[in-house]
Amino acid sequence: MTVLRTPDDRFENLPGFPFEPHYTEIVDADLGRLRIHYIDEGPAHGPVVLCLHGEPTWSYLYRKMIPIFADAGFRTLAPDLVGFGRSDKPSERSDYTYAKHVRWMTDWLVSMGLCDVTLLGQDWGGLIGLRMVAELPERFARFSLSNTALPTGDHAINKAFHRWREFSQEDPEFDAGYIVNLFDRGDLAEGEADAYRAPFPSEDYKAGARQFPMLVPTRPDDPAVPANRAAWKVLTEWHKPALMCFSDADPIMAGGDKPFLKQVPGTRNQPHITLQGRHFIQEEDGETWARAVVDWVRGLRTQEDTP
Repeated sequence: MTVLRTPDDRFENLPGFPFEPHYTEIVDADLGRLRIHYIDEGPAHGPVVLCLHGEPTWSYLYRKMIPIFADAGFRTLAPDLVGFGRSDKPSERSDYTYAKHVRWMTDWLVSMGLCDVTLLGQDWGGLIGLRMVAELPERFARFSLSNTALPTGDHAINKAFHRWREFSQEDPEFDAGYIVNLFDRGDLAEGEADAYRAPFPSEDYKAGARQFPMLVPTRPDDPAVPANRAAWKVLTEWHKPALMCFSDADPIMAGGDKPFLKQVPGTRNQPHITLQGRHFIQEEDGETWARAVVDWVRGLRTQEDTP
């Protein structure tokens, strides 16, 4: 089994991304040691905000939001999932499963000693992050979601997702910069599009990105469904705060906030907002999401401190 590591020079002088890299190693039973990259900005003892990206992006996606959190006094962590960004990339698609992604990031969270965490999850950042919340609820104080889900295969997936899945398997280039533009307004500067391409010097590095769309549970007999059902059971009893910040024009995830608003008690009486943009909302309206979370967390902490 081979684990690839994108050369560091691919990440030099990226526009709008002045953050120092940090690394932690975890141990996978099959692959050995895996290095996970993360951004760590803001005061070391501030309230923790954990920003989880999805497919086929990396922590670069949160570059407009990280300074807002850090300037507000939050310790802001944005890791790259295994297979993405500056994190290690197992070379075989069979190396990647939904369960492994959850285990890798849960092991990282524990190794970092993180507690009282505010999770931000978008795309696969929600699919993985919510499983982490369910497995380690004592480490999470609250979560905010945008354009994500926790599927169990019980409901039909829309046509936009099926077109995306087909594209992901058949497109010969699978150009991450093009994909982010495709699911946003298409106004990325060339340097920004290149930043999304940076983790993938060749097709050899894209095994995780190619495999992700095939890991979304679309049938009740999917191997990930029992764990997702168990996670939903935790969420239906989740009374800690949960904030929905879905966008108004996502072709895949439109209306994805409704199951959470209906089934998660912690969503009640929270200041949910609708963001303006398509799927990768961090590019189009991420600053609004960040400011909403800052105000939300500050308000909650003030309530907790009030006798």
